[in-house]
Amino acid sequence: MTEAHPAPAGHPEPHDGGMATRLNWLRAAVLGANDGIVSTAGLVVGVAGASASRAAILTAGLAGLFAGALAMASGEYVSVSSQRDSERAMLALERRELAEAPQAEIAELAGLYQAKGLAPELAREVAERLTAHDAFAAHAEAELGIDPAQLARPGHAAFASFLSFTAGAVLPLLAITLVPAAARVAVTIIAVLVALAGTGAASAALGRAPRLPAVLRNVLGGAVAMGVTYGIGSLIGASGI
Repeated sequence: MTEAHPAPAGHPEPHDGGMATRLNWLRAAVLGANDGIVSTAGLVVGVAGASASRAAILTAGLAGLFAGALAMASGEYVSVSSQRDSERAMLALERRELAEAPQAEIAELAGLYQAKGLAPELAREVAERLTAHDAFAAHAEAELGIDPAQLARPGHAAFASFLSFTAGAVLPLLAITLVPAAARVAVTIIAVLVALAGTGAASAALGRAPRLPAVLRNVLGGAVAMGVTYGIGSLIGASGI
């Protein structure tokens, strides 16, 4: 595994080999929390529009929290399991090719480095040295873009998705059940919009993108979701269904 080194002064870009993986995990966690906030807030605000019963709101919110978190976790598990199966299949093929045609694989690796701008002689030397050091890792990373030591982990991904969704969903659930009935919808909407502004800013910071557009998109999307579900709940409550 590549050892992390501190970036020199004036150079904010980290060169740790695992940084991209960690950033992907952080983005997934932020997006999972965002989904938990929006979906649960829309659900409880909608129920609050139809009924003033705290028990009904809490029941719907808890059901939505666990249903959403489990759906996120199972979907992530299936998706990442498929990714890991594909990675393993490609790595098995690469290992077999290295065993059956090592010189052809060195030539292929040299061709990749030559295509990146190295002179043919230097590309060949780099390919031979990397192959001598760790043939499987060198060819897997250069040809497939896969680090054999960092394959996708479906169990970790599922657990992280469950936790991030749950963490996001708890906020609107607490806001709407702990506040007096007269203020519960208003307080929940404010709390949710503030939280969405935070997750929007966090996702923008992780992607080094402008924060204001991300925050506005997030807040607007959450406001529309809560407005629609509250309107539907109010219509149902008024109709007496």
